[in-house]
Amino acid sequence: MPFNLEIAQKVIDSQTILFWFRRDLRLQDNAGLYHALKENKSVIPIFIFDTQILDKLEDKTDLRVAFIHESLSRMQTQLEELNSSLIVMHGNPLKIFKELNPKAVYTNHDYEPYAIARDEQVKKLLEAKGCIFKTFKDQVTFEKTEVTKDDGKPYTVFTPYSRKWKSTLNKFYLKSYSTEKYFNSFKKIASVKIPSLKEIGFQETVFQFPERVVKQSIIDQYDKQRNFPAIAGTTKLSVHLRFGTVSIRKLALVALKKNETWLNELIWRDFYHMILWHFPHIETKSFKPAYDKIEWRNNEKEFNAWCSGQTGYPIVDAGMRELNSTGFMHNRVRMIVASFLTKHLLIDWRWGEAYFAKKLLDFDLAANNGGWQWAASSGCDAAPYFRVFNPELQTEKFDPKLEYIKKWVPELGTPIYPKPIVEHKFARERVLKTYKEALQ
Repeated sequence: MPFNLEIAQKVIDSQTILFWFRRDLRLQDNAGLYHALKENKSVIPIFIFDTQILDKLEDKTDLRVAFIHESLSRMQTQLEELNSSLIVMHGNPLKIFKELNPKAVYTNHDYEPYAIARDEQVKKLLEAKGCIFKTFKDQVTFEKTEVTKDDGKPYTVFTPYSRKWKSTLNKFYLKSYSTEKYFNSFKKIASVKIPSLKEIGFQETVFQFPERVVKQSIIDQYDKQRNFPAIAGTTKLSVHLRFGTVSIRKLALVALKKNETWLNELIWRDFYHMILWHFPHIETKSFKPAYDKIEWRNNEKEFNAWCSGQTGYPIVDAGMRELNSTGFMHNRVRMIVASFLTKHLLIDWRWGEAYFAKKLLDFDLAANNGGWQWAASSGCDAAPYFRVFNPELQTEKFDPKLEYIKKWVPELGTPIYPKPIVEHKFARERVLKTYKEALQ
């Protein structure tokens, strides 16, 4: 039996309302939770460690699972102060909901293909039992068809999308959901123990996650400092956005007041979620079908050298080592390493995307896919295929004193550091020829 299911069956009756947490791990300013609490009494929050997702994770010290666990523990402390509790279960959501009979289930939208299919199955199951299933927009500012061209078709180029996004925005879309007003709607139940990481098949890890703090000083200078990986010039809030431990509305309000460049990063996030919603084929195929004709070299030895940060290109190796060590990579460096894999080594962008999906603490299908297809020139609003980042020029421009590189590649300049895996001029000519032949 799934962890805590028996307890859930005892405290959930036909008058109970469930709020199902997923990518929104906070009690404050949470759209779906606000509606659940405002419209009902007897609300019990639940979270399901979805085995359909977790069983695919090879690394049993996966930091994302640890981050979720830590976030759930934080919410549990808040709920205990309200004489209520979060019920955390572990299993297949569909099977768990078969065993529960609440009056209604509230949750927030998820835009990934797996989540859409799962939610449709859950909705059908619950409605067959006479249970209401309601979902709300929470993790983005604008979703689905809220920002479209005048003819109702989705944008596929960022700049006009961002202009329409900004012209559509008003106070309504940024208003906070005051869940605190209705906290007395949580059902009074004894605290339910959250399963340990070990009990759900993972190992305890000691790791300092990025703070859940909006650093105004960084946002103020974001447009000037964001491209320099040696500087603490980015907020590192991406993991909190990914799992909803901070509100997108709160961040958008700060961005509007402080820094348009940072606001544009939030708009890119909405853009990629919108693209995934309208064009779900991008999960496995190129946005531009012609790019699936490219003949990738897919050399496994070279791919492994890229993964381990042993390509002989210091900026590339520094980025990969940072990723492997911390689960984070600076955004400018993400572009450089993605360009290097797809253009210099002619390795399928899907290989790189999958590796990032395993390693990134802030992994988000929409953004990760969008970034990789941008680098490979196969996506919407992508870099033109003849743009091939020169790692040396990128280093001169963004890490001129080699501060970032020396932090992650301390053996640089010694005999043990590998020679370049491929010569830049040769690689550039090879990729241009390969792309040109495929796209004729």
